[in-house]
Amino acid sequence: MAARATQFRPVAAAHHDRRVEPRHRVALSGATVRRHGDQSAVAELLDLSIYGCRLATDAPHLAGERIWLRFEGGMPVAATIVWHENARIGCRFDAPIARALVRTLTLHL
Repeated sequence: MAARATQFRPVAAAHHDRRVEPRHRVALSGATVRRHGDQSAVAELLDLSIYGCRLATDAPHLAGERIWLRFEGGMPVAATIVWHENARIGCRFDAPIARALVRTLTLHL
């Protein structure tokens, strides 16, 4: 039996976005991030869905940390940091936020 040689070209890793809800771009600098027992740190909300968000903040954070987020004077939202990279963090809300809040925050664009 003869073996057939084949050349495979390199293929980039597949990008699979597991988000169920689309993220909406937001440019809102009136957000804050706070760990339990710490002072609030200023953050900029970059994108948002009912299940989570991406923020830019100078305060150091690690994946798995539980935090409180506040968007422009609204009620605090409990979240868990899913990833961090440089000064950006991705958060998953403990409970989905209201779609009305998402609409309000995305109107700032």
